[in-house]
Amino acid sequence: MALNAVERPGLLHTSWLRLLAPSTERLEFALRLALICSITTLVMEIYQNPEPALAAYVVFFFNRPERTVSLILSVAFPLIIAATLTLILLVSNLVLDDPMWRVISIAVISFTLLFLASASVLRPVAGTIAMIVGYVLDQFGRIQTGELATRALLYTWLFIAIPAGVSLVVNLLLAPAPRRIAEQAIADRLKLCAAVLRRAESRLSSELAARVREGMAPILEQLKLAAMEKSAPLKQLGALKQAALSCFALMSAVAALAASPEVELPEATRVNVADTLDQMATVVRRGSFPREVSLDLPSEASLSPLARDLLVTVRDSAMRFAESDSPAPAQAPSTKKGGFLVADAFTNPEHVQYALKTTAAAVFCYLLYSLLDWPGIHTCFLTCYLVAQTTAAESVEKLSLRIVGCLIGAAAGTAAIVFLLPALTSIGGLMIAVFIGAYAGAYVAAGGPRISYAGFQITFAFFLCIIQGSGPAFDLTVGRDRTIGIIIGNLVAYFALAHVWPASISARVDSALAAALRQLAKIASTKEPRERRLLTSQVQSTLGEAESAVELAHYEPPSIRNPDAWLAARRQAVEHSQSLSTWLLLSADTRGPAQVGAAMRLESLAMRLTGSSAAQPVAPAAVDSAQESQTLPARVASRLQALEEALVPDAQEIEGISHAHA
Repeated sequence: MALNAVERPGLLHTSWLRLLAPSTERLEFALRLALICSITTLVMEIYQNPEPALAAYVVFFFNRPERTVSLILSVAFPLIIAATLTLILLVSNLVLDDPMWRVISIAVISFTLLFLASASVLRPVAGTIAMIVGYVLDQFGRIQTGELATRALLYTWLFIAIPAGVSLVVNLLLAPAPRRIAEQAIADRLKLCAAVLRRAESRLSSELAARVREGMAPILEQLKLAAMEKSAPLKQLGALKQAALSCFALMSAVAALAASPEVELPEATRVNVADTLDQMATVVRRGSFPREVSLDLPSEASLSPLARDLLVTVRDSAMRFAESDSPAPAQAPSTKKGGFLVADAFTNPEHVQYALKTTAAAVFCYLLYSLLDWPGIHTCFLTCYLVAQTTAAESVEKLSLRIVGCLIGAAAGTAAIVFLLPALTSIGGLMIAVFIGAYAGAYVAAGGPRISYAGFQITFAFFLCIIQGSGPAFDLTVGRDRTIGIIIGNLVAYFALAHVWPASISARVDSALAAALRQLAKIASTKEPRERRLLTSQVQSTLGEAESAVELAHYEPPSIRNPDAWLAARRQAVEHSQSLSTWLLLSADTRGPAQVGAAMRLESLAMRLTGSSAAQPVAPAAVDSAQESQTLPARVASRLQALEEALVPDAQEIEGISHAHA
C-alpha cells in the first residue's frame, strides 16, 4: 500500500515559505537580537570606537535562542579572541616588516588551523580563528609603527568585548529560561494534537507530522541546559523529561490517526480526547503537571484493532504523562568519547586536502587585492574561510546563501544611505535603522541551518553601509567594494572547493541512514516503553541528518553527484524509515509476526549500506495487503517491506557507484 500524503513524513525538498514561517520563539529571538545590536551601536558611537559595524554584527555570533548557550558564548568568545590576539602579537613581531614572511605565516597558520577545523574538536572555531589571524596580520602590514599595532589589537578585543557584555546583560534580563521554553514547546505540541483531532486538515496534519519528524531533541536539549544553569530542581526536570517523551508518544499516535483516514473514530471520542489534551496543555503552560487524567475509550466492538491500539497509546501516555514508566531513567545509548583528533585524522587525505585548497583560495585572494592595491575588496579573503565546508555540497550551499544575503543587504543599505540617513538627525534615529535591519536579518537567521547564514549576510552588508564610523557617512563605495569582494571570493572558493579534490556528501547519507537503521533495530528489540520513546526521538534526528544530506547533494557538481536514481532511492528509504519508527514505537506492547526478526533484518540492511561483507541477503517480508491497515503489526510489516524494497533491489548498483567514487 502506498503511503498517503499525510503519512509520508513530508517532502524532502525544503520549502522556502516554510523556512520563513513565523513563530513566537522566532519573533522573540529576533527582537532580542535587534535590541542588542542597537545598544551595541549606541555604546560604540558614544565612545567613538573604530569598526562599529563589525561590533554590531559580532552580536550574531554570541546569541542563540537558548539563554544558556548565549551566556556561555558571551563569556567564552572574548577569551578565545584574547588568546588569538596573543598569538597574532607573537607572530607579528617576527613578520611585520617582511611581506614575504607575512604571506608565509598566513599560509602556515591557515593550513594548521583549517586542518584542525576538519580533523579535531576545534571544528566550530578553528576556521574563524584562521580568518581573524590572517586578516589582522594583513592589516598590521599596513601599519608603520608598533604602537599603532598594539593599539589596533586592543581595539580589536574591545569591539568583541562590548557586544559580548551587552549580550550578557540583555540575555540575563530578557531571555526566557530553558525550562520555560521546554514547557511552552510541550504545551504547543499538545495543543496541535488537539487541533488535529478536532479537524484533520492537511495543513495541521502536515505540521504535526513535521513535529514528529523533528523528535523531542530540541526540548530535551533545553532540559539539559536548565540542568547546567541549575534553574530548576532535578526532580522537576526529570518529570519534564518524562512529559516530553509522553508528549512524543501522543503526537505519534495522533499523527498516525490523521494519516489513516480509513481508521474511523466516533466524533464524541475525538472531542473528548481533544478537550483533555487542551486541558493538559494549559496546566503545562502554567508550569505544573497534569494529574489524575482519565480517558474513557469506546467499546472494542465499535473500534478496529488499529484504532483501539492507537487510542490505548493516547490514554496511557496521558494518564502517566509526567510519571516514569520505570524506576530507572531512560538513558541515551552510550557513545565512546573520542580524543582531540578524529580517528582518521592522519589516514584520511580529505582533511589535508580541505586545509590545502581553502588556504590556497584565501592566499590567492589576499595576493589579488594586495597587488591591485584595492583593500576595499578584502571581503574576498574573508569569504574563502566563511564558506569553506568539508564537502562540496555544503560549501556551494553556503556560498549561495552568502551571495544572496549580501546582495539583499547591500541593496537595503544603499537604499538607506540614499533615502533614510539624510533624514536622521540623532543617534536615536541611527539606532532605529540598526534595529530594523538587525531584526530582518535575525528573523532570517532564526530559520534553521538551511537559511540562517543568509540572515547573517543580510545584516553584515546592511551594517557596513549604514554604520561607517563615529558619525553620519554617505560613501556608496563601501557597499560596492565589499559586494565585489564577496563575489570574487565566491568564485574563487567555488572553484577550489567544488572542483579541486571535491568531497561528496553521499557517504554521509549512507552512514546516517545505516545509523538510523541500527537505532530502529534497537527500537524493535526494546520492551521498556520510555526507552523506546527516547530511541524513536533520536532516530528521527538521525534521519533528519540523512534527509538534509540528500537535499544538499543537489548542490554538488554533476561530476561527483550520484545519479538521480540513487538519490531517489535514499529519499524513499528515509521516508519509509521515518514512518517505520512511528509504527515500531506504537507497537511497543504488540509482539506479532511483523516484529519477529525485524531487528535482524534492519541490522542486515544497515550492514549492506556500509558495505560490510557480513551482511546477509534480505528477502522482503511478506505482507497480507488485505490486513495492512487493520493492525499495528501489519503496519510495521508493510513499512519494513517498503524499506527493503527501496534499498535491496539496487544493491549491485550501489556497490558499483561506491567503487566508482572510491
